[in-house]
Amino acid sequence: MNMFAGVRAIVFYAWTLALSVPLFVIMMTLFPFVMLLDRYKRSGEHFVNNIWAKLSSFFLYRVEIEGRENLPKDNVPAVYIANHQSYLDIFTMFHLDRSFKFISKTSNFMIPIIGWSMFMTGHIMLNRIDRRSQMKCLKQCQELLAKGASVLFFPEGTRSSDKKLQEFKKGAFSVAVKSGVDVVPVTLIGTGDLMPKGKESKLYPGKIKVVVHPKIETKGADAQEVCDLARSEIASALPAELAA
Repeated sequence: MNMFAGVRAIVFYAWTLALSVPLFVIMMTLFPFVMLLDRYKRSGEHFVNNIWAKLSSFFLYRVEIEGRENLPKDNVPAVYIANHQSYLDIFTMFHLDRSFKFISKTSNFMIPIIGWSMFMTGHIMLNRIDRRSQMKCLKQCQELLAKGASVLFFPEGTRSSDKKLQEFKKGAFSVAVKSGVDVVPVTLIGTGDLMPKGKESKLYPGKIKVVVHPKIETKGADAQEVCDLARSEIASALPAELAA
């Protein structure tokens, strides 16, 4: 099983890399027009990200979406919140067909093609050990929301090593409350089974399920209360042993 999972991982990475070259050329072609006409949302670049993520996974594992009716329209800014188990989480979130910016450590933006595409799409750099970078990151998220762009947060802060839901940091919810936008909780189920943290050289067979919960309104709300409610919603769709 481990050898087979290793082969699947090699195929996944090779296929993703092969896709990246022509799609990156498309992104570079679009970039001047996107910056001129859609500087903040960058919907054209995000559309290419969607194609990239879906093609990368379509013959290796299946993604099932539940609660798609709970998604806000793509032109409505929102803060998307999800649990974080695996390297596959970002690939999976692109299956929602909603444009958003996600936060990633600065070093990821230096990766050839992958990091450059993140930069062109307008995703947000974070130096985790620099407090000023963290504050700048949250401020940038507020500015993007004010301009009509949505933002994705993994409020656990890092991937869960045992797949159990960790405590949530409040920053994402403070941004949502200050910006007056809805929070959309999303539960990811199975990503940690297919590619567990620390085992990125393996891709096990299986299915990923995404549950989109009803939005949480934030106008006049307390950030900690919104945080607790979002965590409760995400936990409600997880297996009991992972929802602790």
